[in-house]
Amino acid sequence: MSQPNLDLSALIGSRICHDLISPVGAIANGLELLGLAGVPDGPEMSLVADSAAHASARLRFFRIAFGLSSEGQGLPSGELAEVLSGLYRGKIACEWDIAEPLPRRLAQASFLGILCAEQAIPHGGTLRVSGGAGRVRITATGARLTLLPEHWAWLGAAQDAGHLVHLPAAQVQFALLPALLAELGRTPEIDCGDALSLAF
Repeated sequence: MSQPNLDLSALIGSRICHDLISPVGAIANGLELLGLAGVPDGPEMSLVADSAAHASARLRFFRIAFGLSSEGQGLPSGELAEVLSGLYRGKIACEWDIAEPLPRRLAQASFLGILCAEQAIPHGGTLRVSGGAGRVRITATGARLTLLPEHWAWLGAAQDAGHLVHLPAAQVQFALLPALLAELGRTPEIDCGDALSLAF
């Protein structure tokens, strides 16, 4: 994203994720060493281990979704699938059905799109990412779709960075995604029926 304010935000995001990944990983390693030392694996240890693993997966996800990316970078499909499988292990599942590697900025757009689509299934469901470098499609299916028009309207309108202050922090992906897609020369297409489909 070339806008100065968004670039600065991405740098801050990258720095925060970079600085937190190591200590979170150290917690997981420490728990593993405690297990090898014979410390009983009770519910307390399981809770801490699960929380550390989830925090690590979320940081890896955020680093791709909100970090600064360059034109030449690419990410293997297996790495992207691994990040998602570590994060989506609860009431929302995420299937990565793209076999080819993606350019880093398109992978970033895909992860921002996943965050948008996730908002449509707050009660649980499945996210599926398919297609490839030519076109990415994110589908959300669940028992009850919930789409708030005031959030999804951001994807169809050009917004400048100054309007970001009017969007709740939890929905910032709806403002960042169209800005990134505009730079990639892509337009988001949204279709909502029995399932939500977001393509670009």
